[in-house]
Order: sequence, then structure tokens, then C-alpha cells
Amino acid sequence: MRTVIQRVNRARVSVEGKTIAQINRGLLILVGATQGDNEEDVKYLADKCTNLRIFEDQEGKMNLSVLDVGAELLVVSQFTLYADVKKGRRPSFTRALEPDLAQKLYVKFIQMLRQNRLKVEQGEFGAKMAIELINWGPVTLILDSK
Repeated sequence: MRTVIQRVNRARVSVEGKTIAQINRGLLILVGATQGDNEEDVKYLADKCTNLRIFEDQEGKMNLSVLDVGAELLVVSQFTLYADVKKGRRPSFTRALEPDLAQKLYVKFIQMLRQNRLKVEQGEFGAKMAIELINWGPVTLILDSK
């Protein structure tokens, strides 16, 4: 399982011109699943995303986590995180997990994040979404469960 996390001042997701989710200060988390991913991968990444110290303390050092600052989370499924572009000019998505299984892991990931009593918003699985964000820092990290 793979995530791309971006620290944001705000972010929102729209489907067909309608805002379906939005957050203020926190993390935009793009998440994708591949073959062989399971609940252990979900647990690992949910823990990493909530405990990673990427918010500044009073001295300007990245010492605080989502939990420490009460940040908000916006989780968006993105199977293209497993695109293979080594051959040709068009991406191959054969490494992405099939949609039914990927959606179950996506839902489980969101459930695990919500156990921390944080505000967790979500995109619409499988939809074409417009994502707007104000990246803060900028801070963008890639986390992989393997």
C-alpha cells in the first residue's frame, strides 16, 4: 500500500462540481493499494500517518504529529500511485489492486484513522474528482507499507 501525504492549510474534493469533502490545517492523503496488500499494510500506514512528526513545534522543528496538533485529514483513493511507466508512453495499471478489494482496504484505512478521534473526510472511491489544496511548507512525503 502506498500513500502520498501533503501537509495543507486547506484542501477540498469536488465531484461533478459539488464539494463533497473539505478540511482546514492537516493532511491530504492520497492512497493506493497493490496486489498482496492486506489489513497489516492498512494498519501500518494509518499508524504512520497519524504519528509522523511533520508539524512544527514552537521552535520551527518538525516535532509534532497530526495527533499533537489536532490536524484534519482528507483521504482520497488514487490507484494511479501504482502506475508503471517503464515501457512505452502510456501508464500501465496492472499493479493496482482490483477495485472491490482496494475499496475495502480504503474504507478500513479511513476507519483506522477515525479511531484517533480526528476529523477525517474522504473522497468518493472510483469517481473523477477535482482536488484543490494549499500545500503548506511545502511538505510532501511518500509512504509505502512494503
